[in-house]
Order: sequence, then C-alpha cells, then structure tokens
Amino acid sequence: MSPSQPPRLLDQVRESIRLKHFSLKTEKAYIHYVRDFILYHNKRHPKDMGAAEIRAYLSHLAIDRNVAPSIQTVALSALLFLYRQVLQIDLPYIDDIERAKKPERLPVVFSRSEVKQILAHLDGIDHLIVSLLYGSGMCLMEGLRLRVKDLDFDYGQITVRDGKGKKDRQTMLPKSLQAPLQLQLQKAKQMHDLDLSMGYGTVELPVKQAMHRAGVFKHGGCHTFRHSFATHLLEDGYDIRTVQELLGHKDVKTTMIYTHVLNRGGLGVRSPLDS
Repeated sequence: MSPSQPPRLLDQVRESIRLKHFSLKTEKAYIHYVRDFILYHNKRHPKDMGAAEIRAYLSHLAIDRNVAPSIQTVALSALLFLYRQVLQIDLPYIDDIERAKKPERLPVVFSRSEVKQILAHLDGIDHLIVSLLYGSGMCLMEGLRLRVKDLDFDYGQITVRDGKGKKDRQTMLPKSLQAPLQLQLQKAKQMHDLDLSMGYGTVELPVKQAMHRAGVFKHGGCHTFRHSFATHLLEDGYDIRTVQELLGHKDVKTTMIYTHVLNRGGLGVRSPLDS
C-alpha cells in the first residue's frame, strides 16, 4: 500500500479500538463482526449502508444462526463502534430487531464435596488458580491476570483490576492460599516470569480432566467455581449485597439468580415415598 492510499477499513477499526485501550478479546470480536457484516451484505461498504442493514444483519444472527443474546449484543456494539467512532456517522435508534432468545437456566453449581474432589485431582499452578477462582469468586481471566501489587497479604484481600463492568473491585484472599501464593511469588524471581505463569499468553487448565477423574460429570468448567463461590456464600447466610459487591455485579438482579439456593421449593419437601 502506497503512502497516498488511506488505510483499509478494518485497519481503521483496529486502530480506533487500540486508541480506546480495549482488550485484545474485544478487538478480535469487533473485527470479526464488522467483517461478517460486510460479507453478509455482499461486500458493500458500510458507509453506503445504515440502520436498515444493521437491523437485517442482527436479525439474521438471531433467526438463521441462532446465536446467544450476548453474541448479538457484541455484534451490535461492534457495528455501533464502526459507525460512530470510525466512520463518524450518527445512526438513528435501531429498533425492530429480532432479539436472540436467552434461555432461562440456573447456573451450574458444584457442591462443596465436588469442589474438594476436583481440587484433589489438581496440583501445582493449576490447583492454585482453580483454588483462587473458587476462594475469591473471580472470573478465569481475572485470576490469570493477577499481579503482585494486586495481592494484599496483610489485609487478606485481592484487588481485581478492570474486572466486571470495567471497574476495579476488592475480594477476599483466602487464608489457606496465602502460603502457596507467597511460595509461587518466590519462584517467580522476575516480574516477567510472573506475567508468563499467571496471565499473559495462552493457559490451558486441565479442569475438565480433573472433573472426570473426581467423578463429577456436571456440565461445568472454570466459571462454575465462580457460581459455586456465590452460591455457597449465600448458603452460609451472607447478605446478597455483599455477594454482589464481591462478584462485581452492577445490578443486584444479576446476583439474584443465585438465590435459588435460598428458595428450596420442592427440595424442602419430603416425598411421600419416604414417609
């Protein structure tokens, strides 16, 4: 490309995203959906399209591809970013979109016994990271991105940087993990070594294998430990607002999904067969 030629549209999108300091994950998602939007409309340039084409594309995702509601929302955010931040086009309100249906499902939760069984089949850094997820309620990437400055051993707390809602928050640092964490920090003699071992780069945790070895066959994964953290705190009688703050939820309604453990329903009734 000669210096006189303007940068390609996707390069412009990528540059604008990086100027906003969005995450690499967001960058990849936005680029993907901008490209997919263009291909769906037979490679027409977005400046020659508008709200009607966006509406058609989002409805296509919901009806033809049956995507999850969160995927449709990301695609909409990507296209709004394209038009408003890159093309400098102010779009009208986009309505009449066929919304992806969000299934009403309760989160998968490991019992306390299942958590112990799974942890018993992990060791080393894998055991430490999964213990952190369950012991503090962090998401996987929040745990992997921890830095030395985020761990306060004196006050027994962890600072989660740029977590849920792009906000910092604090959660507990379990006492039982303080010694293993300090040992891990001693092994990481340089900050660069710590970065590689606890975050930047691809990390594959053998949690699924540990679940099968432990005889736990629920449809769960790393995020299930976060669900289990919240559920077990509510079972122990902690206030839902406290759990909301620890999880970093903006709205308590999001945290309310875990109150299924408090409303026992049929689980609190004895079967006549057992009488």
